[in-house]
Amino acid sequence: MPPAPAVRADGLPAWLEPVARAARTVAPEQLSRFLPPKSGGRQSAVLILFGEGHHGPELLLMERAGSLRSHAGQLSFPGGALDPEDGDPETDGPLRAALREAEEETGLDPAGVQIFGVLPRLYIPVSRFVVTPVLGWWRAPSPFRAVDPAETARVFTVPVADLTDPANRATTVHPSGHRGPAFLVESALVWGFTAGVIDRILHFAGWERPWDREKQVPLDWRS
Repeated sequence: MPPAPAVRADGLPAWLEPVARAARTVAPEQLSRFLPPKSGGRQSAVLILFGEGHHGPELLLMERAGSLRSHAGQLSFPGGALDPEDGDPETDGPLRAALREAEEETGLDPAGVQIFGVLPRLYIPVSRFVVTPVLGWWRAPSPFRAVDPAETARVFTVPVADLTDPANRATTVHPSGHRGPAFLVESALVWGFTAGVIDRILHFAGWERPWDREKQVPLDWRS
């Protein structure tokens, strides 16, 4: 088992410090109404990786292949289920899993990622994933790509400025009636769990700008 990644917030760029502060104080119910059950669920982790790009602060996202059985075609953070070799799900297992999955899916070098915070665990009812969001600073960026086209259609970065732009924000309406935040960026729609987490990060970091919550984007029955 590799050594446990250290969680440290020293040396972060000033613009990222509000996210680190929010991670230390935010409560699970402030992030989502879908919280993990007392027992059961599939332990997993995602890497929410912030970097500095040509257009300023940015976030790494990937588009899942359209042929997958669950969450096909959706935009997501790199991540997945914990493996036994990742270690204890209650301690450092999610940290290892987030970095391992990010490397397997995007080819990035985890040595260049500084983990600076961990958000409370959340729940995705449709897949029964208990998700630990791991916050990373891309201290030493490395090349990235869709490693396995059967699982990942593409990997890309989105400027934070695009995510905070009110023109790119909307509310999705699922056929089930569930409403949630969404982002229209990089010729795609970010919705569901990923959009919900981004929305809360923008809010608690103080980056959110007023946007039209009545602007709706319908989702079809296959979503």
